[in-house]
Amino acid sequence: MSGNTQKTPVSEGLRLDKFLKVSRLIKRRSVANDACDTDHVLLNGKPAKPGAKLKVGDIITLRFGEKLTDVEVLSLSEHALKQDAQNMYRVIGQD
Repeated sequence: MSGNTQKTPVSEGLRLDKFLKVSRLIKRRSVANDACDTDHVLLNGKPAKPGAKLKVGDIITLRFGEKLTDVEVLSLSEHALKQDAQNMYRVIGQD
């Protein structure tokens, strides 16, 4: 049995809404969808659709109220344990 059951790498891009949920940047996928639909999420500086495909190195900007947070995508995974989720991204700026 493999010891790496908590992370399933993705080679062809992961949906933005799924990444936001798996990485625990946003708690629920439905909330991630709503955030994208209301322009609270930018992908590489442009408004993002929930189904946008991510790749490593993309920059996601999240707006929570008046606060902006920029994160860089470090890895893509279909599943991640809570302790591994924060390793999927790096915070690069907060306003």
